[in-house]
Amino acid sequence: MRIGVMFDTEKPFDDVMGQVAALADAGIETAWASQIFALDALTTIAAAAREVPGIHFGTAVVPTYPRHPVMLAAQALTVQAASGGRLTLGIGLSHQMVIENVFGMSFDKPARHMREYLEILVPALEGEQVTFAGETLKASTFGPLQVAAPAPDVLVAALGTVMLNIAGRLATGTITWMTGPVTVEEHIIPTINVAAADAGRPVPQIGVGLPVCVTDDPAAARATAAEVFAVYGHLPSYRAMLDREGVEGPAGVAIVGSASEVADQVRRLADMGATDFCGAPFGSGDEIRASIDTLAGLAG
Repeated sequence: MRIGVMFDTEKPFDDVMGQVAALADAGIETAWASQIFALDALTTIAAAAREVPGIHFGTAVVPTYPRHPVMLAAQALTVQAASGGRLTLGIGLSHQMVIENVFGMSFDKPARHMREYLEILVPALEGEQVTFAGETLKASTFGPLQVAAPAPDVLVAALGTVMLNIAGRLATGTITWMTGPVTVEEHIIPTINVAAADAGRPVPQIGVGLPVCVTDDPAAARATAAEVFAVYGHLPSYRAMLDREGVEGPAGVAIVGSASEVADQVRRLADMGATDFCGAPFGSGDEIRASIDTLAGLAG
């Protein structure tokens, strides 16, 4: 399993470059960025890749609605060209409240939207001329995108059964967030694996993203997690996964404990079939550093 850590795109640009360099120096294998209302994730990765060699990059995730799939394909291939092929492209629907309130777009039938999006995005990334007319998305390119770069793996933020089936049939795999180990093992992995097998596709990549805190005070760390990650307990897609896991909120799925306890919990994910871990370290400065060091010790 490839070991990765989220970096903070809400920091000043130069500080972000320093974060990525520090992750690479520590031995972390993948630096992940989310597309929120801060630095653009893909542009930041392209810049970081030119400054920091030897580390892979991933987006977890770029929302689909604000970017036409042909444009996202061109942007992702540009990052591939800048990075020497070190990008994993994670995409997702975002959330109804964001898409409708911030962007003023319809969130009607999101699974249909993702299916149509992938029908355009994946062929465009793979150097094909695209002609597609769906119910909500259309594309008719003049030819392949003129970017000499390999297609990145495409992971879909799929949690529910319908989305996992779409990801298994049309993408490289999935990248989850705020989804605990029982749900990953009993729901995420078997559902997407069956969908991929039925479509004659390779075994999917499974990325798992969770908060991480190496600490000598687990109770305090879980209290911090409950506060820092509270919003995810109210967003419907994550709430459904927390309920399936049988926990009250984000603190219940955070990976917390001593260095050895955290390492064991991450190894459990690898044992069940996860191919990537995307850790979000939290807590005090010392706890964050200990978390990164512990994760780095699992790399390779």
